[in-house]
Amino acid sequence: MSRIDRGLGERYPAQLVAPLLDFIVVVFSGVMAYKARFGSFEVHERYVLAVVIIALLVILLNSAAGLYRQWRITPIALMLARLLFAWIFVGFIATSIIYLSDASLRYSRLWVGGTLLSSFILASLFRIFVQVSLRRARVRGRARRPVFLIGPGQQLLRVAKGMRASPGEGYSIAGYERLYQLPDATTLKRIVRRISATQAREVWISVPLEMGGAVREIFYALRNHTAEVRFLPDFPDMQLLNHRMSEVAGHLSVDLSVTPMSGMARIIKRLEDLFLGVFITILILPFCFFIFIAIKLTSPGPILFKQYRTGSNGKKFKVYKFRSMHLHKEDEGKVTQASKADPRVTRLGSFLRRTSLDELPQFYNVLQGRMSIVGPRPHALAHNEHYKELVESYMRRHKVKPGITGWAQVNGLRGETDTLEKMEKRVQYDLWYIDNWSLWLDLKIISLTLFKGFFGKNAY
Repeated sequence: MSRIDRGLGERYPAQLVAPLLDFIVVVFSGVMAYKARFGSFEVHERYVLAVVIIALLVILLNSAAGLYRQWRITPIALMLARLLFAWIFVGFIATSIIYLSDASLRYSRLWVGGTLLSSFILASLFRIFVQVSLRRARVRGRARRPVFLIGPGQQLLRVAKGMRASPGEGYSIAGYERLYQLPDATTLKRIVRRISATQAREVWISVPLEMGGAVREIFYALRNHTAEVRFLPDFPDMQLLNHRMSEVAGHLSVDLSVTPMSGMARIIKRLEDLFLGVFITILILPFCFFIFIAIKLTSPGPILFKQYRTGSNGKKFKVYKFRSMHLHKEDEGKVTQASKADPRVTRLGSFLRRTSLDELPQFYNVLQGRMSIVGPRPHALAHNEHYKELVESYMRRHKVKPGITGWAQVNGLRGETDTLEKMEKRVQYDLWYIDNWSLWLDLKIISLTLFKGFFGKNAY
């Protein structure tokens, strides 16, 4: 394999190059910040010590967080988000050291802030440049890693399609071996021989769970081979949710269905709900006051409608809405969805439901921490009992807090779900949202809600 085929990423791995460049970036930023603050390039020795400590902290935290590993499949946005968190933590540690050592009067706060800000910008630009350059090279057929595929034909075809759909990741097929049953000694020898002949840098074993024994035999057969071996398990007909690899109690775990709202994601999601929830609540208070008066004047009964719904992890909570129907009684355990020209809905209630204004009191649920602004819509308990046996993975939508608006709603799936197909489609969108959650996706959904989420032809 030629040096070009191996690619820059293998000859100069990020684990070696990135720490050195981060050190240079921090030192350069410190010198430039000193020049901007004090008008001289002759940096005082205490500032030299400080910038070296900051640079070492940057390298230490990035290494501890795994940010110097291969960047081949890491999205740029995720990489920069992790980098920002590391830089913020470095700033916290650096300022704490200065404060606790009673040296705050000897260091310029502008210098510290300027050094951290400019070094973060330069380090980010460096990473963006490297990512974009490598992706362009891979798309053009350079810097690729040849992969040998092993598994059933249909599964290999899906893996190959995934490779073609992601050319920026830089993988190419060096060869393949169709495998439909546990390999015998002859098959194993042929696989090893073919892998050596193709000079594949990686071996991907993709077999269904019932052929798990093949993984052990192939892995053992390749014990003297230098190619990297990956296992791509095939889970046919299984609705996976936020699946990933992790370590539990010292054991490797394949997580098939877990919540994405853990750790830092949970904190970010709650801060988003608090910040936007308080802001929106202040904006809607005048509207809520007029709706309050209008309901009181147009129909007898309470202003608010309260009903138990299923929240995060299956816990019940009481949801609040402006009452939009005349007072009526339902049979125990039965909840009838509102339909077109429903006689139970008041004239004012019809307007409130079409415009989603009846949902405004749920911002109180958001401030309580029982709902989020964005998430799967909470269904009545009776609907959950009915659909959980009919729709696969229905209850997995409760892995996160329910929302006032959601991915399903901005894609036209509001209102009545009078058929099984409609509910299946809504659940499909809800699970996609959970599996792809990000702060930016939430902001996108909120923006789409403002433009097309308040009105819907299925909202009665």
